[in-house]
Amino acid sequence: MQGREDAQRGYLDVEALAGELLAPGSVFAFLAADRGRLFPDSMMEDLFPSHRGRPSVPAPVIGSVLVLQALLGLSDRETAEALTYDLRWKAACGYGLTDTAFHPSTLTYWRRRLAASKNPHRIMEAIAEVVAETGVLKGKRRRAVDSTVLDDAVARQDTITQLIAGIRRFGRDVPGGQDLITTQATGYDYTRTGKPDIAWDDRDAKDGLISALVTDAMALLAAVDPETLDGRAADAYALLALVAGQDVEPAEDSDGTDGRWRIARKVAPDRMISTVDPDTRHAHKTREDRRDGYKAHIVIEPDTGLVTAAALTKAAGEGATDAEAGAMLLELDQTITTGVQVLADSAYGTGELLRTLAAAGHTALIKPKPLARAIEGGFTIDDFTYDHQAGTLTCPNGLVRAITAKGYVTFGAGCTGCPLKSRCTTAARGRKIELHPEHALMREHRTAAQENSFQADYTRHRPMVERSIAWLVKDNRRLRYRGTTKNQAWWQLRIAAVNLKRLLKLGLTSEQGSWAIA
Repeated sequence: MQGREDAQRGYLDVEALAGELLAPGSVFAFLAADRGRLFPDSMMEDLFPSHRGRPSVPAPVIGSVLVLQALLGLSDRETAEALTYDLRWKAACGYGLTDTAFHPSTLTYWRRRLAASKNPHRIMEAIAEVVAETGVLKGKRRRAVDSTVLDDAVARQDTITQLIAGIRRFGRDVPGGQDLITTQATGYDYTRTGKPDIAWDDRDAKDGLISALVTDAMALLAAVDPETLDGRAADAYALLALVAGQDVEPAEDSDGTDGRWRIARKVAPDRMISTVDPDTRHAHKTREDRRDGYKAHIVIEPDTGLVTAAALTKAAGEGATDAEAGAMLLELDQTITTGVQVLADSAYGTGELLRTLAAAGHTALIKPKPLARAIEGGFTIDDFTYDHQAGTLTCPNGLVRAITAKGYVTFGAGCTGCPLKSRCTTAARGRKIELHPEHALMREHRTAAQENSFQADYTRHRPMVERSIAWLVKDNRRLRYRGTTKNQAWWQLRIAAVNLKRLLKLGLTSEQGSWAIA
C-alpha cells in the first residue's frame, strides 16, 4: 500500500535540529522545505491500487531520493549510505538523526514500478509543472536542439563472442533450446568457458571457427518456427538471427551454401556491438569523437538553460539521427508555441527538418550543412543557378539543363571542352547531379543564413547550450543501466534534477502558495 509521510516531526528530526546549516538556495534546502508539495502522496497512489500490505516509502521521500541520486550520480548502495550518514540527505528527506535508510534494492523496486506505470516520467513532469507555474519561459521565443553521446555500461564484443553468446542465450530462453544445441549445433562446445582455443593470428583457423559458429546458428534458427515464440524466447531467436548475419559474409568463391563463412570486410549499418545490451551502438558524434553507447537528445531554452524536452535513443539506426530526434522533441515540447526560433548546428540542417519547422511556423536558425565538392577547391551545388519555376539548373559555364522528375540533372557531352571542367568534374561522360527533394528549401536556408544575422544569434546563444549539456553530463557520462528504456528513465530523472537546481539558481520561491521566480 502507499506509505504516507508523518506530518509530526520527531525530536531528532535533522531539518528541525540543523536545517539552518543547509546552504540557502540548494536542492537540499528546497526539498527539506517543499518536498511534500513537489511530490505529494497522491502522486504515487496509482502504483499501489490494492491499499493492502506493508506501507511503501512515502512519495515525498522517494521523489526526493530519486532526484538527489540523479543529481549527484550515485549508485543505489551509495544513495542508501548517503541517506543514512549524510545530514543534508536526512534533512532533505525528512529523516531523523538516528534513522537508517531502506535497503538499496528498494530503489530498483521503485524504478520497476514507475517503468511499468502509465506515467513513468512523473518526477520530470512534476518539475516541469513548477517551471510552467513560475512563468519563467513566458515570452521566450527561442529553443535550441542538441545531442550528446553517453557511454554504455557494457564492453564491446567481437563477432565470435557475440555468436557464442547468442547461441547460449538461445539454449537458455527458447523452449527445448538446450536439446537443439546438443543435436544441431555440433561445431563448437558451448559449455566451454573462456575464449576459443585457436591460433588467433591464423586467418584460416579463424575463418574455420566462424564457419562452424554460423552453420550452428543457422541450424538452430531453421529448427524453430519463430511464429510460435514470444517474450524472452522471441528475443533470443531474433538476437541470434541478427548476430549470425550482421558481421559475416560467404567466404571467397563461396555462396554460403557450402558452410564456408568469414568476417565481413565491412561494417553493417546499425551494428549491434554487445549481446549483453543489444541496444547499444557505435556512436559517431564527430569524426574524432567515436564511442559506444546511446545518444541523449534535448531541447533547451537558451536564456534560462532549462531543458524543455528530452529523449534517449540508440546511437545509430532509425529515429536516432539528430534531425529525426530533434523534430520529434520539438513536436512534443509543450512549452513551445508557434513561431519560435530554433537554433541548432549543421547536423540538424536536413531538408526534412527544415520543411517540418516551416510547416509549424518556426524559424530555423540552423547552421547550414557544409556543401560537398566533386573536386577539392572546385564548385559546389550553389555555384549552379537553380530556377525552380523553369525546372532547370545552369552550370557555372552557362550550360542549361532540365531537372528530371526524380531530381536528376545530366550535363553529359556539354562538359566536353568546357574550360571550367577541371573545377567541376573528373567524369569522362560529364557532370551528373542529383538534387535533394528539398533542394529549393535548403538553398533558400543557406542564402538566408549568409544574409541575415544568423552567426551573431548562433554565437550569442550557443555558450548556454554547451553549458547546459555540460551540467547534464558532469560525472554522468557513463550510463549505469542496460537498454534504452532504463537509460531513458535515468536521463529524464537527471534532467529533472538539473532543471530543479537551475530553477533555484534563477530564484525559485513560493509566493502565496504559487511557484515564482524572485
